[in-house]
Amino acid sequence: MSSSSGVAEESLVEAALRVLNTADPFEKARLGDEVANKWLQGHITRAYDASVDISVPDRPARLANVKLVSPSEMPKLGKAGSLQSRQALVHSLVHTESWAIDLSWDIIARFGRQESMPRDFFTDFVKVAQDEGRHFTLLAERLEELGSFYGGLPAHDGLWIQLLLLQRICWHARGLDVLPTTISRFRKGGDDKTAELLEKVVYPEEITHCAAGVKWFKYLCLRSKSPLMASDSLVSKESEPQEAEIISEMHDEVIQKFHATVRAFFRGPLKPPFNEAARSAAGFGPQWYEPLAVKDSSAE
Repeated sequence: MSSSSGVAEESLVEAALRVLNTADPFEKARLGDEVANKWLQGHITRAYDASVDISVPDRPARLANVKLVSPSEMPKLGKAGSLQSRQALVHSLVHTESWAIDLSWDIIARFGRQESMPRDFFTDFVKVAQDEGRHFTLLAERLEELGSFYGGLPAHDGLWIQLLLLQRICWHARGLDVLPTTISRFRKGGDDKTAELLEKVVYPEEITHCAAGVKWFKYLCLRSKSPLMASDSLVSKESEPQEAEIISEMHDEVIQKFHATVRAFFRGPLKPPFNEAARSAAGFGPQWYEPLAVKDSSAE
């Protein structure tokens, strides 16, 4: 499809690549918001052009002004009792969100076409990417209010993970478990402004991000068995008793696939406590994760 000027209209995947190739994180967030609005408002109409080969970079463009160290070399962040600790904690959150922007746009660019995903997949992850950009911007502003800036402290280099789509989705859920503790630390440290930002903006939106991951994990697993059932999984409807039994069996298979994926790509058992309320709100009940909290005897 071409515009009235004869120039080919940019697809969403092509726009996602522009975001990934933008090194400055503030510009990356701004551009991502612009692209997201264009897609959501219908100004970008094509998810991708099947006739165009797209090369997605192994790593997104990043500025060199943030000193990256291995997770083992990271200084302790503290419990938000001092200004220094609050700066370190917020800096860590800003860094995490900067990578979350890239991970979200990378999912769109790398997997949307590769896996021939439906249009709703692109829309869901565009919304996730837009949220992550907003989280980054708001937390970076808060960090400056606290007297620091992104790049003012070291950050760990373990956040860019080259995983398949199913593995990426598994990885995302863990953030739900740690945010309530982080919010509590800021409140106890007297920093209600940061606590409110995390509690009222970041936390509820991260639940929706996890829900999107669960939705598309189910879709991919079901599609490998039955394309029709995968499509039906995206629509809420009443099921006939026999169909409900089949769906229940498939659901069990999906959860088993989740367990196998986590055990194959993440070391050791998951460590509780789990944020049961948030995980449940994301469609991620205890049957998904409680078996992963014990050592897998079959691996011995």
